Amino acid sequence: MILRMQNAVPSPQSEQSPVARRAAERALAQRYSVYVAEAQRLIEAARTVMQRTESVEPRVSEIVGEAGLSNQAFYRHFRSKHELLLAVLADGQEQLVRYLEQRMAAEAIALDRVRRWIRCIVKQAAHPRAAEATRIFVVNAVRLADQFPGETSRSLAEIKAPLRAALEDAVAHGDAPGADPERDTDAIYHLAMGWMERKIIERVCPSQEDVDHVVRFAVRGLLGDNEPARGEQHGT
Repeated sequence: MILRMQNAVPSPQSEQSPVARRAAERALAQRYSVYVAEAQRLIEAARTVMQRTESVEPRVSEIVGEAGLSNQAFYRHFRSKHELLLAVLADGQEQLVRYLEQRMAAEAIALDRVRRWIRCIVKQAAHPRAAEATRIFVVNAVRLADQFPGETSRSLAEIKAPLRAALEDAVAHGDAPGADPERDTDAIYHLAMGWMERKIIERVCPSQEDVDHVVRFAVRGLLGDNEPARGEQHGT
């Protein structure tokens, strides 16, 4: 009798059977995909509302209304509106870094990767959709930097990283013998980003010649008398 009762009680091992684990994993995977989709909808909705209202302080009700979700869904993913704002900033920064890396990877010569980085940054002002999407963050850049100093510093470092790597390669291969990768990365970043932001604030769409001039100016400053006499191909 005792033996039969013992056999009727599931052992700890049977409670963790492979079949049970697979069933749980399938359920979690389905829930995970739903939650990822919800979080992405909230991020995109927040970006849309901020662009429409030209404010970095949208109401949660506006965001969930735009996303077609509930307050419960919002707080399932973000503890506060500021946490969502950080997610929006991080999402935009990650997209920009991926874009920079993809465009720069098409260039075999390090100095051309430097040119490509500059061109990609300044041409954001030349594309109406990109300029409009960026404008809200440009206008509020100082406020956001003061509000989220750590996140801002990390974002700047990640955007600068591909440029610095290209400059280090240019020095290593003798294409920019007098360059200082650390200082020149900082100088080129502020030149390109400052120029682009000013155009966006003024709602001015620069021409291809304007973009080319900034690229040539930056490279002349980088190389000085060592700039090679060569043409540049237009394009993003």
